[in-house]
Amino acid sequence: MNRLQEKYEKEVKEKLVKEFNLKNVMAIPQIEKVVVNMGAGEMIKNKELKEKLSNDLATITGQKPSVRLAKISIATFGVRRGMPVGLSVTLRGERMYDFLDKLFSLALPRLRDFRGLPLKSFDKKGNYTIGLSEHTAFPEIDVAKAGAPHGIEVTLVIKSSDPEKSKKLLEYLGMPFEKA
Repeated sequence: MNRLQEKYEKEVKEKLVKEFNLKNVMAIPQIEKVVVNMGAGEMIKNKELKEKLSNDLATITGQKPSVRLAKISIATFGVRRGMPVGLSVTLRGERMYDFLDKLFSLALPRLRDFRGLPLKSFDKKGNYTIGLSEHTAFPEIDVAKAGAPHGIEVTLVIKSSDPEKSKKLLEYLGMPFEKA
């Protein structure tokens, strides 16, 4: 079992039950899945870039990404329906906790001018989305071989109907939020 998963099972659950006075075990907030997206519009013209980005994302997440295709044609961007425009990975279980542990403790502190994650990125259901400007912040990526840094979007889908409970869950897990 991963150390972040172990921390959730042994410490965080108890704290959340006491703090929010939860009586039902199913009402305890928990991270359901993590979705990692990488938009790469240049993949249309460059097949080599598609392979390189796919390998980088697979190295970061530990799982092969699926190619996302354009749903509609947009003439101004030169995109036709069905063209590859991005990569996506959905992580669950142990891989999810491995990725989150790596994200919280290694990748986020390596970002330039990092002062914490904003608290306003929660949606109405309590899910949290992070946008990283560089995928090279992860230690597995060799900066010399990676080429131009690409942005990554990480969405944490949390089983909870309340953003406040989600915030507390992520705080207890060690997510570095900005100081108010």
